[in-house]
Amino acid sequence: MFPFFSRSKMSDAPEVNPAPAKTHEPHPLDALTGGAFSAATSGERASRIRDWLATQPAPEQLQEVFKELSGRDKGAARAVRERLDEIRRAKGQEAIAAEWADKAQALLAAPKLNIADALAWQRDAAKAGAPLSREPLSLLKVQLADRVKVIEDLQHRVQVQREAAVLLAQRIEVLSTKPWRDAHAALELLRADVARWQEQAQELTGDASWASVEARFPPLLDASRTQLLVVWEAFQPAVAQAAAAAEDVSAPLPPVPVWADELRTARGLPTEAAAAAAASAAASKPARVAKPKVAPEVIEKAHQLVRDALATLEKETAEGHGKASAGAAAALRAVLKVHGKHIDNALEQQVHTALVAAGELEGWQRWSADQVREDLVAKAEALLNRPEGQALGGRKMQETLRNLRDQWKQADQGGAPNHALWKKFDEACNAAHKVVEAWLDKIRTEAAEHKAQRLALIEEVKAWAQEHAASGDWKAINRSLYQFGDRWREGGHVGEKIFAELQPLWKQAIALAAAPLEAAQKESLARRHAMIDEATALGAAPALRIDAVKALQQRWQAEAQTVPLDRKHEQKLWDAFRKPIDEAFNRKSADRDRAVTELSARDRVVLDASKALEAANATGDAQQIRAAMQALEAALRGQAQAAEAVATANKDAQSHAEAQANAAPAAPAVTEIAAEASAEAAEGGDTAAAAPAPTPAAPKPVARPVVAVRGDDRPGMKKDAPVAPGRGARPGDRRDGRPGDRDGARGPRSDGRMGDRADRGGRFGDRPAFEDRGPRLGDTAFRAQREAMEHAQLALKKLAAQAHGEALTQLLTAWEKRDAALVPGTQDLGSGVTASVRSAWTQALSAAPKGDAAEALLRLEMAAEAPTPAEHIAARRMLQLQLLTRRNDPAPTQTWGQDVARVLASNSDAANARRLQNVLKTLLRK
Repeated sequence: MFPFFSRSKMSDAPEVNPAPAKTHEPHPLDALTGGAFSAATSGERASRIRDWLATQPAPEQLQEVFKELSGRDKGAARAVRERLDEIRRAKGQEAIAAEWADKAQALLAAPKLNIADALAWQRDAAKAGAPLSREPLSLLKVQLADRVKVIEDLQHRVQVQREAAVLLAQRIEVLSTKPWRDAHAALELLRADVARWQEQAQELTGDASWASVEARFPPLLDASRTQLLVVWEAFQPAVAQAAAAAEDVSAPLPPVPVWADELRTARGLPTEAAAAAAASAAASKPARVAKPKVAPEVIEKAHQLVRDALATLEKETAEGHGKASAGAAAALRAVLKVHGKHIDNALEQQVHTALVAAGELEGWQRWSADQVREDLVAKAEALLNRPEGQALGGRKMQETLRNLRDQWKQADQGGAPNHALWKKFDEACNAAHKVVEAWLDKIRTEAAEHKAQRLALIEEVKAWAQEHAASGDWKAINRSLYQFGDRWREGGHVGEKIFAELQPLWKQAIALAAAPLEAAQKESLARRHAMIDEATALGAAPALRIDAVKALQQRWQAEAQTVPLDRKHEQKLWDAFRKPIDEAFNRKSADRDRAVTELSARDRVVLDASKALEAANATGDAQQIRAAMQALEAALRGQAQAAEAVATANKDAQSHAEAQANAAPAAPAVTEIAAEASAEAAEGGDTAAAAPAPTPAAPKPVARPVVAVRGDDRPGMKKDAPVAPGRGARPGDRRDGRPGDRDGARGPRSDGRMGDRADRGGRFGDRPAFEDRGPRLGDTAFRAQREAMEHAQLALKKLAAQAHGEALTQLLTAWEKRDAALVPGTQDLGSGVTASVRSAWTQALSAAPKGDAAEALLRLEMAAEAPTPAEHIAARRMLQLQLLTRRNDPAPTQTWGQDVARVLASNSDAANARRLQNVLKTLLRK
């Protein structure tokens, strides 16, 4: 029906030129990856890549597939890249593992193993990133730990053997103080214990790991063996001799005093103590031979050596040095063994006190060091058990582990090592170091990528430099160089060694690229310095040539837009170029300002009147302010100069001259004389002090250089015609004295369209001419009088508002006290309150309170357009509806005085007083 087209769009007819179907050739790597390159979507491609990676392809195949796939689909290529990174890390860890395995095997194969070296191997291997949890390092780690455990066990057994030897010696010494029969009964048991101790000591020295024991333990064992054998070899013959003496009276007594006295008592002989007492009682026996005296030099030397060793021990103990105090205590004991018999009791007491304090310090420091170690173990174990979202990063974890290990070393320096706690601490640190290993792997990978990016950027800069070597667009070249610099700074983090290799290459490439720009900048600097010299010469010239300055500035701008410089350098050059020109313009402006700011006599009078008005504003007296305003207006009209001239002429009659000056606004003759005198005074001639003429005279023009002539100086205008009074100098006043009706002053037109111009007396007809106000005020005087007038008007408004507020307060007080005498007067209340309204208010206050003020207050709030409290809003809406039905009733704005009387006739309360005050603030101002 509507044959818009000759053939329908859905026609089955074949196209004239059918497009040939696109044929996709299979990718060579599709057979290898299972069709990943021919997949339709990225998700399908990633799925096929994951399936192919599950077959564990060779690294060469992975590299080839990643190279082809990274340009097509980075998401699918990410899995291949991760597999390549994993293989690369595995190879690196295998090399590290082989290196540290050789070191561990060398430690195990050594005949003497140092515990510190074994522990350091595990710590250093963890720092280097060796896989300690994999074979063979895990097995070697266990073997080293077992070897260290065996050595530590040997050292512990040496200490046990030492204590056992001391206990056996003490048992033997205790038996020497008891009867010899008790010692003889315990002889066999002691023999078995001594033999067992020797066997255990032989086992220790025969152990294969005995050579790895610390050097301080074998001497301890040998000293204990020697001490025990000496006591035992002396104890056995003494017991045998005591047994023989008990059986045979003629046998010699044993060397043990207790046993010898016991055998003497058994034989009926006196004891050795009784025999000594009897010998001392015999008078015939000679006196006991006194011991030989020791030389004073020997005693003094012994005291000095003991005091030196004692001072060293006390110093180390006071400073809390555990190891140093132990060494000092050992040195003091060695000195006592040699010189202890030559010291007195007081020094010996000090020595014992110092040794006891050193022993307590050593024990306390051992306990304190263990407390510190336990705290460090808890911190190391808590590194991997932090709350969710507060896990430490690689660098923070590395710094924390390094700090914890340093604290452990400091704890080992202050006390004996604790290998059990060290084992726990080291295992916790190694577990936490896995985070550091992963972070280091990531850093290495990123460093390699960043290095490749920086090398590519260097090559790009070199190619760009060759391409733009002959370009003259210096701005584009400078912009490109800055962009290259930003790309270099944002090229990512690399190691210090790699950066040290790349930085010289980068500097060389960027210097080659920036060489043409630097040459152009050097030539531009020479031209700019020449222009600076020209600007200095222009600024120093007596007459400033504006055209030359403009041309020079245009040359500078053209140069700055052509060749860019460094921002700071360019700003310094511009400041140097601008300085002489600015100084010249400043001198010109200063001369102009100096000429403008020179005050005339009339300006000084206006300034004095303005200051007087400001002083009146500060007093807050409305009458003074109005009087000062009238004085300022008189000064603006020239009457103040007249008063000044009269005062100058009549120096002998000062009071009479001041009276004339105050009456100047009402005396036109005096005004004219004063104007003439002020004009002459402004001229600065010798006639400034002359007496005024007794008869009125017309004002003479001021003889001064005219800068801007006031009045109408066009052809046909009469300057000597009398001027109608016009406005003052206040802004906003009209320049002429026209009434409000624009057409009222024109008069009737003549028959012609434009009328007779000659009859109109000028271009503007009979309209009065401008006021001849004399010379123009200076800027300082004009601003001073304008600001003084504005301040005066604000002060009067403020005083009026203050008076209004006081009147309102008095009215509310009169309502509260029901006293009609307190009602303010009509003048205080304002022009809105007539005498009849005030009379109604006083009558309402004079009578007794009656009626309700609710409706009257609502009407007042409607008249003042003031808000109504929330509880009375419904009543106000109802009243508004009622007023709509009363068409002939006056509006609330017309009856607000009667409504106020109704409110004042009712009782006063705080809420109604507040509402009445709010509405009267507005109504009394209308």
